[in-house]
Amino acid sequence: MAAGGSRRSVRMNVRPLIGAYAGCILLLTAGQASSHPVAGPNGVFVHTALGGEILGYDVDRNGTEGILAEYVALADGKSNVALETFDQQTGKIVKIVKQLDDTDDDFVAQNIVGNGIGLALFQRSKAEFVHKNIFKTLDPLAGNRFTSVWTPPLGQNELLSSISENQGRATTAVMGFENGGNEQTFLFSSDVGANTFGARVALTDTVFGFYDSPVMALDDNTQTAVVAASAGCRSCIPELALVDLVGGTVDEFEGIGFGLVNGIAVDSADHLAVTATEIDFSLEFYNLKTKIGFPVTLHGATSQAQSGTDVEYDPVNKLFLVGQPFTSTGSSGSSIQVFNRKGKFIESVDNLSLPVSSALIAINPNTRTGFVWLTPSGSSLQGFSY
Repeated sequence: MAAGGSRRSVRMNVRPLIGAYAGCILLLTAGQASSHPVAGPNGVFVHTALGGEILGYDVDRNGTEGILAEYVALADGKSNVALETFDQQTGKIVKIVKQLDDTDDDFVAQNIVGNGIGLALFQRSKAEFVHKNIFKTLDPLAGNRFTSVWTPPLGQNELLSSISENQGRATTAVMGFENGGNEQTFLFSSDVGANTFGARVALTDTVFGFYDSPVMALDDNTQTAVVAASAGCRSCIPELALVDLVGGTVDEFEGIGFGLVNGIAVDSADHLAVTATEIDFSLEFYNLKTKIGFPVTLHGATSQAQSGTDVEYDPVNKLFLVGQPFTSTGSSGSSIQVFNRKGKFIESVDNLSLPVSSALIAINPNTRTGFVWLTPSGSSLQGFSY
């Protein structure tokens, strides 16, 4: 968040063994790349070290740890804040990397990037207003300490709104916007570990402005950021932009579906993008080469209340996961619906408690596990398998 902005506006933003025979089956299938645990909560919870509310989280898809930030509001208007790492298998806090007490400052955990690099925004504030943003890196995250800073080329009144979720690749896509002006969106690429940056590309079409909440994912095989947005009305059709982060060109095309675009993910190997739209509680599967898409209604959904939010892609098992705050597959609460690349419904992870607003589905494809923010307390992450 840039100077003059409110310091709070970035907030979100085991089964038992069944007899000896079952044990033998598990041993026989051990080592198979696509072993499939039973879908559902796995009994693992992450509780913040100070008992505060979470300000961002993610997991290392190729490691064993995750990252989160928290704050505890105090009676004097200040907070106790901390940045922490946690163990994905047990949910236990590994280390409080940094803690500040009775402060106006904040930590906000960002997406893990590159090869296991943790990234945290440290907001220095005065009288409830941010006056300086510092992005600190933990390279690697498993080192559980700050190692350097990342210095994105942002102006005084410019904010970051999205960082691509494409771990394992050096280049990350970054989307931001101008704050207090025309709210125009821009993108650039970055090698966070090397602290290097590509040229900025502006999106001049107003549908991609901040107030229409554009979403972004990266096709890292072509270095093309895929941005989707809609004005949000019941008859509003989304617009998509293919942003060449190397050549600097922008190619727009009309999408399908209706209402706001709540989430997006990209399968880079097959150049496939999937979005979740609000009004028609549907997903849209796009071939990025032909710019042709087809809709898929969320399984069992019958109303806008059951629309999807965050969308994530698992490149190991080749699956798309979609958050659904109000379940259409379980008896109550929230779900994550899982689809293959052809739009076929595979399974649902039920008995979750997601926030109504879009919250990250932080997954580890190698273990087919993940974590989501647990409401209503907001101070815990709930583990699940899929």
